Amino acid sequence: MTETAAPAPLPVRRPTTDVMITAVRGDSTTVRPDVLATEEPMEIRVQGSDQEAVPVTVTMRTPGNDFELAVGLLFNEGLIESYDDLRSVCYCANVSNAEQRFNVVTVELTHKYEGAARERTFFSSSACGICGTTSIEELATRTSAVESAMRIDIATVLAIPKLLNKGQKLFNLTGGLHGAGIFDSTGQLEVAREDIGRHNALDKIVGHYFLQKKLPLSDKILALSGRIGFELVQKAAMAKIPIIVAVSAPSSLAFKTAESLGITLIGFTRDHSTNIYTHPERIDLKR
Repeated sequence: MTETAAPAPLPVRRPTTDVMITAVRGDSTTVRPDVLATEEPMEIRVQGSDQEAVPVTVTMRTPGNDFELAVGLLFNEGLIESYDDLRSVCYCANVSNAEQRFNVVTVELTHKYEGAARERTFFSSSACGICGTTSIEELATRTSAVESAMRIDIATVLAIPKLLNKGQKLFNLTGGLHGAGIFDSTGQLEVAREDIGRHNALDKIVGHYFLQKKLPLSDKILALSGRIGFELVQKAAMAKIPIIVAVSAPSSLAFKTAESLGITLIGFTRDHSTNIYTHPERIDLKR
């Protein structure tokens, strides 16, 4: 009887990569191991009912929570609209290079996929090929203003950045990842995600809540580890998040979008200071 060799195990995609570096510290030079944040492409394919899967986008990301990323990104871009649209999410087995299997995710829908028009808007937005006013107007066709009775105190706002940092295990290991977190009204961290791309970290969070069937997030706070751009406010609006707290500044378009869509935008949040840019009525300023 001829023995058959066991198939080689498929490579596991890790969020960190081990490397050797030459560290210079004053007059001392040492060759030592170090850890970097992994960056790899992930192709997202969409498969409609009784249709072949088609690629819709490729994003550079840190491996981990890939299904959340795929679903969150498609939801935030309007290619998935409701829980009933989603049949399954899986890594694609039909990949010519086995090493890339875990870099391709297929999202299967319960209905026919007719996304050509939306794909054009998606790619245009991703390429920043439209002006700011057009961006806000196009977003307004996909989501209404955020309505929420949520109100929090200023002490909760000021405490959030440190709490988010504690939840960023990979950043504290590598120093090379963006973080996003969802907090409740008392300032308790519920979910944190990290990625080489700041937008991906938020897509992973939205995907997490979508897969848990817990959207919208109209009673939650979004925390961001860096600056606030238009696309981050856009994704928050799609998930109906009323308050964004970040450690850095918003862009002008992020400001205009938050103002237009009823989102409280807070930046430059440190231990004892912060800037509230839009809709300050949700923040109790008494100390």
